[in-house]
Amino acid sequence: MRSDKIKKGFQRAPSRALLYACGVDNEDIHSKPFIGIASSFSEIVPGHVNMERLSQAAAKGIHAGGGISFKFGVPAICDGIAMGHEGMRYSLPSREVIADCVESVAMAHGLDGLVLLTSCDKITPGMLMAAARLDIPSVVLTAGPMLTGRSKGRRLSLVRDTFEAVGNCEAGKITESELEELTLKACPGCGSCQGLYTANTMNSLTEAMGMSLPGCGTAPAVSAEKERISYRSGKKAVELVRDEVTPRSIMNENAFHNAIVVDMATGGSTNTVLHLPAIAHECGLSLDLSVFDRISRDTPQILSLRPGGNYFMEDLDWAGGIPAVLKNLSGYVKDNNTVSGKRIKEIAENAVVEDDDVIRTHSTAYRESGGLAILYGNICPDGAVVKSAAVDEKNMKMSGPARIFSSEEEAVEAIRNREVKKGDVVIIRYEGPSGGPGMREMLNPTSILAGMGLEKDVALITDGRFSGGTRGPCIGHVSPEAAQGGPVAAIEEGDEIEIDITRRSLNVKLSDENIRERLKKCKKPERKVSGWLSRYARLVTSAAQGAVLK
Repeated sequence: MRSDKIKKGFQRAPSRALLYACGVDNEDIHSKPFIGIASSFSEIVPGHVNMERLSQAAAKGIHAGGGISFKFGVPAICDGIAMGHEGMRYSLPSREVIADCVESVAMAHGLDGLVLLTSCDKITPGMLMAAARLDIPSVVLTAGPMLTGRSKGRRLSLVRDTFEAVGNCEAGKITESELEELTLKACPGCGSCQGLYTANTMNSLTEAMGMSLPGCGTAPAVSAEKERISYRSGKKAVELVRDEVTPRSIMNENAFHNAIVVDMATGGSTNTVLHLPAIAHECGLSLDLSVFDRISRDTPQILSLRPGGNYFMEDLDWAGGIPAVLKNLSGYVKDNNTVSGKRIKEIAENAVVEDDDVIRTHSTAYRESGGLAILYGNICPDGAVVKSAAVDEKNMKMSGPARIFSSEEEAVEAIRNREVKKGDVVIIRYEGPSGGPGMREMLNPTSILAGMGLEKDVALITDGRFSGGTRGPCIGHVSPEAAQGGPVAAIEEGDEIEIDITRRSLNVKLSDENIRERLKKCKKPERKVSGWLSRYARLVTSAAQGAVLK
């Protein structure tokens, strides 16, 4: 066992003494594997507040399976709380910190295996990156989605009923007291936000990749089933150690193919286009943006959850969860191993679709193609991403004058002051991975527009990111970013922008020569950056490469 290096032989007497000080039994220390539980428990992140209960269940499973459990902590950031201020600059960079934390503890203590307890947006990909990097037996345990809120007989979710409700309030459609009522009832308890935003998308894809047990991605945070899955995950981690099954034997090309298929079929978050390439990078694989677009063109969208649709994560779970999704995608996914010991095709074959409107078939699909599209053009030679599943059919092709902003704050102020009009194309630049720095997720401008009823009349383009909860013609990840001399920096107020999502194009009506001449005169805005974000800004790569560090 890997842990032998810290516990066996007379030379390791000091290490054993310290392990005994932690309560490790001297009769078990030599014969049982050491399983770390990397817990991202936090009392300020709703998707993580239930993790103490789940980590206890996982520890019981580890002990029942014949292992010794060791819980340790990693950081977690709530994107919803960090949204709209400088705190959001830390969200995407925290993915790298999380991977580094898990690596550090696992390597320093010679752990034999891991249970990776996660839930929200950057924590899950960070955990998967660590699993791939370490390549020691690991099970990912996602903590589960939040139940829907309720008010006056209506089901509520965070994005539509708080973020977008702010726009409704700004537009005078609801009163401040009505907004406060929604605020109080939209999030009734623990769990990751209720739709296919980034957290639940990544948790669903983790299951589709085979890195968590069947049902884990959708079982509600408050459910007893989630606790049972936690117990089973602990037992399975010990089994994986004994069978020498490592993450890279599961996270192969077939696994990433299946993750992208499920992503496109479910209409998942645009942020997966950052995270899956980053995880693949740690596996020693390359995942080009063109792969996402190719699979999207060939995969029907068979789910319609919020933000684009009206179903919720609990509906997906009741309808059969990711196994049922895989069943209806059996012709699109590739067979592969999973941490459960069952093959993907076996899981799909044994699944039951309990609601054929929540989980549709190819013949009854919401759309013939998938939920994301990769755009190219003279604004984004290296690509840009749009959640096409959340775009109305009539907005798949748009054009209009550019409204230029060099920060999210500038754009939000203009929107609130009614300076942005129907037909405008808002461009928010210098918010990319290095330019931000941190590639802020910008739900505020998109949700305010939606609340004002302008989500079908105003397009947004950015070299930053949009939330998984964004809907409407919102195009992010424009690469190269403005801070790195990308063409988006050359666009001026009033330039005509042409968007054609169906044809996968994004262009400004300028010649290549005009763009080159303008770029020579561009000056990057000065931003005071301190702490480790200054290091991040120097080391981070393009969004088209998953924003991994050099």
